[in-house]
Amino acid sequence: MSTIRCDIVSAEEEIFSGDVSLVVATGEMGELGIAPRHAPLITRLRPGQVRVVLDGGEEQFFYVSGGILEVQPQVVTVLTDTAIRAKDLDEAAVKKAKEEAERAIANRSDAMEIAEAQAQLAQAMAQLQALERLRKNLKH
Repeated sequence: MSTIRCDIVSAEEEIFSGDVSLVVATGEMGELGIAPRHAPLITRLRPGQVRVVLDGGEEQFFYVSGGILEVQPQVVTVLTDTAIRAKDLDEAAVKKAKEEAERAIANRSDAMEIAEAQAQLAQAMAQLQALERLRKNLKH
């Protein structure tokens, strides 16, 4: 089976680098599946899950806070501010952040605080979705 190298890099560190048979991420226009020999591409990513399928079929899941996906002939690169392995997400902390963001939106202070709270809420929801998908895939 052919592979392509995938690098997932956050502002703090490189979180993943390896040969994969498939990368699945959510771009601005919807879900993307990147396999070896994919056409070159650059797109923005929405906050959410990135799934990589290793050559042996094992899947690994990551949460990204958005960012850029670049496809070159030999490498797929995900550049993001925040990248976390899905298994390392703290569900309790994510739920607390979601509740705080919902409270801030409900209290409606000024427009800037609401926009910031909405962004935090979107990230918390994306993290919870990544956790839920990880749970579903572990059951299979």
